[in-house]
Amino acid sequence: MNSLRGRLLLFLLSLAALVAAVVAAASYRNVLAETDQIFDYQLRQMALSLRDQGAIAESDRAALEDPSFDYVVQVWTADGAITYSSHRRPALPRAVVLGFTEATIDGRPWRVFSVASRSRVIQVAQPLAVRHRLAAAAAWRSVAPLLVAAPLVALAVWWLVGLSLAPLRDLVAAVRARDAESLEPLPLAGLPSELAPLGASLNALLARLGTSFDVQRSFVADAAHELRSPLTALKLQLDLARRASDEATRARAFEDLSAGTERMRRLIEQLLVLARAEPGGAEAAFAAIDLVEVVRLATADTVPLAAAHGVAIEFEAAAPQTVVGDAAALRILIRNLADNAVRHAGSGGRVLLRVDGDAGAAIVTVDDSGPGIPATERARVFDRFYRRDGGDATGSGLGLAIVRAIAERHRAEVELADSPLGGLRAELKLRRSS
Repeated sequence: MNSLRGRLLLFLLSLAALVAAVVAAASYRNVLAETDQIFDYQLRQMALSLRDQGAIAESDRAALEDPSFDYVVQVWTADGAITYSSHRRPALPRAVVLGFTEATIDGRPWRVFSVASRSRVIQVAQPLAVRHRLAAAAAWRSVAPLLVAAPLVALAVWWLVGLSLAPLRDLVAAVRARDAESLEPLPLAGLPSELAPLGASLNALLARLGTSFDVQRSFVADAAHELRSPLTALKLQLDLARRASDEATRARAFEDLSAGTERMRRLIEQLLVLARAEPGGAEAAFAAIDLVEVVRLATADTVPLAAAHGVAIEFEAAAPQTVVGDAAALRILIRNLADNAVRHAGSGGRVLLRVDGDAGAAIVTVDDSGPGIPATERARVFDRFYRRDGGDATGSGLGLAIVRAIAERHRAEVELADSPLGGLRAELKLRRSS
């Protein structure tokens, strides 16, 4: 059974029925036992009252001889002669056992109480069938209220379970009413303590979805804005190539068109990398990786660019550093830092990549000998499509944005500072694998 309401009702009603059956059985048995004790008490009191009086009065005789009277009374003399019997039949046994006994008379079981005085013996008896019938009737009367109350209790349980589950139904209705355009928090007022964590988790999920959608909308808007200018430039360069009046002009136009196409390719490639690195992008499984090997490969990727710009690029590693992360993404992060360093170091400049660590983190530093970045601008350079005035005109403004996005996925820290080489230092701190 998958219904929570159905399971609660089944368990509670089964428990109530079991408790009612046990209570009813116990009450029935107790009433039977108590009624039997009352009948014994009556037998004893009747016998004792007759023992303590003299001859049986005529008024008592008439009452005792009433056919509707269930008791049989017999009085014996000390020598065994019957002086009185309330009924001709049955005849109680002559072998008297003082106190309570059970005897079979005329094929029926009887309860007999006998008491003796100095001059006579008094026996009072009652059919066990009569006792049992009266006791059972009294027992059923005691159980009847419970049988009447049981359906009412079941109805009350059904109503209370529905009332208790009402907050859950309201929460489900509130979630069902949400769509991609309505991500407001769910109302948590009045939720029971068992449902409050679920409501809080759903609100946290809605908040993350809202943030992801905002980032996506912002990314699409920024990408559309940034792509508009290079596409326009490509169209203009293509028109110039078509209208070129001589071969030299046409060749220059095609060179510009090729360079513009390459910039467009690089921009689109970086947009795709950023889309994967942003929240909600494709997630790769993290694993233990050798950070030194990742930085070495990223350095090797940057060597052709460094050679083209006339920049000396170096790599140092003090000892192996193992971290948990996405090796491909970290390689992109280090390569972007190295690319930026090479582009700003200038011809004849120097770039140094170093892997080190301390007790709790592995550290990657990228130093360059370029002009550096003023401290007032270091926070803004991580914004998407941000380009410093006088900076590299061919850049897309996405390199450091990609660095920040990948670092956030790895819960790493990226800081910019002054470099001992005279330019900018980029420092990445990654938690070491335990």
